[in-house]
Amino acid sequence: MHSKYTLIIGGAASGKSAFAEQLVVSTGKSRKYLATSQVFDQEMRTKVNRHLAQRGTGWTTIEEPHEPGPALSALAEGDICLFDCATMWLSNQMLAGADLEAAQGRLLEAIRACPAQVVMVTNEVGHGIVPENALAREFREAQGRLNIALAAEADLVVLVTAGLPLVLKGRLQ
Repeated sequence: MHSKYTLIIGGAASGKSAFAEQLVVSTGKSRKYLATSQVFDQEMRTKVNRHLAQRGTGWTTIEEPHEPGPALSALAEGDICLFDCATMWLSNQMLAGADLEAAQGRLLEAIRACPAQVVMVTNEVGHGIVPENALAREFREAQGRLNIALAAEADLVVLVTAGLPLVLKGRLQ
């Protein structure tokens, strides 16, 4: 994989994280995992543990739920970073009452400035029904805007559905 910045997008439980992990491992570079989730309950702890087991050894995990810029800037040119995921990062921003436009700008700038390759995972949330409550509708709209901005910056965008990748932008090498 030769892309400086790759975006992997798909629905929940679509296989996007496993696909992203395979891409990262295939490079042979020093693997970093930037984790954006926060564990508030047992369900999330179970999901995190499942992801840890799926990845296996050989990864350095960096936990950063709010401001990934410093962690991304600290990476080396020979590294590759799996940022998993933009959806959890956005949730964290919304729950913290952050200025979403400013936070998104900082995130995009951090990706541009990162010396390492970045593979980012994000959820496509716009294929379902219109949510019944205002917060869920606000989140869906914010996620859509974030995904559009992330895809515009990416060299490679891959949609994963049912574990199958479909290249939307760029080329898989």
